[in-house]
Amino acid sequence: MSSAVMPVPDPGHSFLDMTERAVGSLDALVDTAARKIRENVSADGRISSSALEREQRATHGLAWLATYAEALRQMHGYAVRLSEAGAFGELEELLVRLSFSEYLSQTFGGIPMNQGEFVRPADLGLSAADCAKARTNDVEELIATGNTTEIRNRITDLIRHKAGESVFGATGLDDTMEQIRNEMRRFSEDKVTPYAHEWHLKNDYIPLDVIAQMAELGVFGLTIPEEYGGLGLGKEAMCVVSEELSRAYIGVGSLGTRSEIAAELILCGGTEDQKQKWLPRIASGEILPTAVFTEPNTGSDLASLRTRAVKDGDVWKVNGNKTWITHPVRADVMTLLARTNPDEPGYKGLSMFLAEKPRGSDEDPFPAPGMTGGEIEVLGYRGMKEYEIAFDDFEVSAENLLGQVEGQGFKQLMQTFEGARIQTAARAIGVAQSALDIGLKYAEDRVQFGKPLIAFPRVSDKLAIMAAETMVARQLTYFSAWEKDSGRRCDLEAGMAKLLGARVAWAAADNALQIHGGNGFALEYAISRILCDARILNIFEGAAEIQAQVIARRLLETRGLD
Repeated sequence: MSSAVMPVPDPGHSFLDMTERAVGSLDALVDTAARKIRENVSADGRISSSALEREQRATHGLAWLATYAEALRQMHGYAVRLSEAGAFGELEELLVRLSFSEYLSQTFGGIPMNQGEFVRPADLGLSAADCAKARTNDVEELIATGNTTEIRNRITDLIRHKAGESVFGATGLDDTMEQIRNEMRRFSEDKVTPYAHEWHLKNDYIPLDVIAQMAELGVFGLTIPEEYGGLGLGKEAMCVVSEELSRAYIGVGSLGTRSEIAAELILCGGTEDQKQKWLPRIASGEILPTAVFTEPNTGSDLASLRTRAVKDGDVWKVNGNKTWITHPVRADVMTLLARTNPDEPGYKGLSMFLAEKPRGSDEDPFPAPGMTGGEIEVLGYRGMKEYEIAFDDFEVSAENLLGQVEGQGFKQLMQTFEGARIQTAARAIGVAQSALDIGLKYAEDRVQFGKPLIAFPRVSDKLAIMAAETMVARQLTYFSAWEKDSGRRCDLEAGMAKLLGARVAWAAADNALQIHGGNGFALEYAISRILCDARILNIFEGAAEIQAQVIARRLLETRGLD
């Protein structure tokens, strides 16, 4: 593969004008699809839930089409920002070109919602004329010139020479964020990466001394206001930290999620006394929280929760079962969702508690009266351990009802959804980057038929698209964080970032394992862990199908109404 600079079209305003117009064309296509789908899922002028469910292929396809449009809009914005800063280099431009070419091609040829599930324009009610209108000269040129053999080869050649750098291509973040990234990366390379695979293979907990060092770095108080002992940073910083820690080991990157969710619940719904009591201790790492929401037969259907909490003097007594609870044994407090009013159906009867508990051990996981549980053995996402838990008159102090108000539990939880999905998208980026790092190194080191694997076009192509898609997911995730930090509603953007990021992470891990060949299937190789870790991202914090359903409903309420 040649290292010479390849000729590409002028990277100046003509290219950026072209990408801007292409995004406009894609936006118009989303509006057309939304109008046509709305006609099929509406009754008496309102969106019908039953019709929405019946037409899931079309509605979920609309979610994916709009996600592609938003992703390319953010790649265009990324190119503009770098160009204005004089930092739009060759690699950055080629990543933009490849991403536009590939995603535009998929838009008209079939968007992969999952492996084996492709949504095509006809599924969305789009006619050949609708597609022809959207396939402008700009779109055709971007498709034709952006995914060439020369561009893919050049991307791979450039990232080969950047191996060991923080990421492949400028991120578009400022120096402060990059300093945070570098600090997290130094910590990860020293304290996490050399040991992560052993922790995974042995199903060991992440050592407490590693958690203590994370606390010293401010990981658990990242977004907690300074007045409560935190660093007072925003979701942008959370993304950078989560990305770099998850790049080393998703379990370490996910430790911060528990603190993030608990802190946001308390900040948004807690009393001032609860904020003063809990937030400084969460920020310092003195206490570790865990989220206790899901039940065995409910999954994503939180409105059907059956765990009961009954007031008895100055305590609430909790009875019921929970499952898929992450890191509960070593947690000191549970954000616990339970039904306090059995007469109120659905979400209205749910309340949130800050349920204190003693730390346990493998020998005695739950040394609290009224609380028992068993470990759920899992393929990946280890280091914290998953449990199912049973409560039998487990007592929670009355003062630990969040906000000292009943019936607001689901509403309080909803306030955390945006942040949790942004953080999950950031974890997905870290996993994708890790797969790319490992796949690239193996492709360079492994020699077959007298040359390194990276010299074979199919291997080189895999690495190029992994690099491009990781940057696409990164820019979409950063945008959702900026929207959140600006105080704007971003449930749509956060959902899109999570939806796309999870698919990108899985594809990257799968491609990197394929590059390893048979060795990738051996437990001793780290890529086997990364594949297992990547798989969970499409399930938790809203399974991809649930995520697409939520996105689709919002789109049908807002898009193509003119």
